[in-house]
Amino acid sequence: MSEKEDLFDYDEDDAVRFIQNYLPLDLKEKFSDDDIVYILDLVYDFYESKGYINDEEQDDDTDVEIDEEELINYVVKNAQKDGIGKFEPDDITFIVQGELEYCDSLNIFD
Repeated sequence: MSEKEDLFDYDEDDAVRFIQNYLPLDLKEKFSDDDIVYILDLVYDFYESKGYINDEEQDDDTDVEIDEEELINYVVKNAQKDGIGKFEPDDITFIVQGELEYCDSLNIFD
């Protein structure tokens, strides 16, 4: 199945539930579902800004290396700029990892 078809299987509500279950207990209370949706929006903004996501058909053999530290810094910086919250990089790491695990569960990256 192509990546484009796999993205149609992506469900934001399912992703949020998956990530909430992925988070350690102390972070489950720290992040609301709305916080996670906002962070996911920033993650995908980052992907788009790097050219990882576009409307044109991509070569399926292209490997994408995501600099997780750069991604996390992008989320923290933009959340502060937008006045949404002061998120700690270590906390954002769990949400990013949860998102990647959710995508893996859908075989989006295969």
